[in-house]
Amino acid sequence: MIILMGLAGSGKSTQGQMLAEATGRVWLSAGQVLRDAGDPEVQATLQRGELVSDEITFRLMTQGMLQAVREGKDVVIDGFPRDVTQAEWIADNLASVMDILIIIDVPKPELMRRLELRGRADDTREVIEERFRIVEQNIYTICEVLMQKGIRVTRVDGLGTPEEVFERIKQAVAEVENE
Repeated sequence: MIILMGLAGSGKSTQGQMLAEATGRVWLSAGQVLRDAGDPEVQATLQRGELVSDEITFRLMTQGMLQAVREGKDVVIDGFPRDVTQAEWIADNLASVMDILIIIDVPKPELMRRLELRGRADDTREVIEERFRIVEQNIYTICEVLMQKGIRVTRVDGLGTPEEVFERIKQAVAEVENE
């Protein structure tokens, strides 16, 4: 299992989809799973840039992971865990099948440019800044929790073309898989 993390606009979804396709894994995006849930309360929470409850997030992500397992596939997770509780759940339940957590680093001015180009309805400046704040507040603790369970955490430069970033991610994955 591979986890991709980064601020909104860092390319997690693009890279997750590319990595899943290249490796035969299933791409499982927390944001996409939550947007596709069709729950009005979830949609309102997302529109405010806030985190959906752990209970709902666990349920939906677990359903996606179980479906992949039933299909005999591994997963590339994008945007989960988002807080310490979720990281502890992964550490307690999935550490044995975790390969690596990759943080995609992109400077904030570039992230804002990308998000403005993306033009998604929930990409208002206020919502984006709230998402940035939440991730920045939690990412170091999330990494600590997972590293204590022996999960490798690595950072990858997210600047450049999607293909250039993908090459860096593939190299990080290959290093772990070849150990």
